Amino acid sequence: MARKVEEIEKDLAALSPKELEEFRVWYERFDAEVWDRQLEADVEGGKLEAIASQAIADHEAGKSTKL
Repeated sequence: MARKVEEIEKDLAALSPKELEEFRVWYERFDAEVWDRQLEADVEGGKLEAIASQAIADHEAGKSTKL
């Protein structure tokens, strides 16, 4: 795995400024999609249920503030 990362780092360092900007745009979109899929899986798997319940209980107890 470390070798792959080193190869990617080397390839990125060789990019032109324009290519690097294109990569940044692509990677930002890619990373957001990965995060969204993980969040959806966590929601479907019930992993956020306890956090949501605690937030609702805190709000109902007057422990929240308006933004």
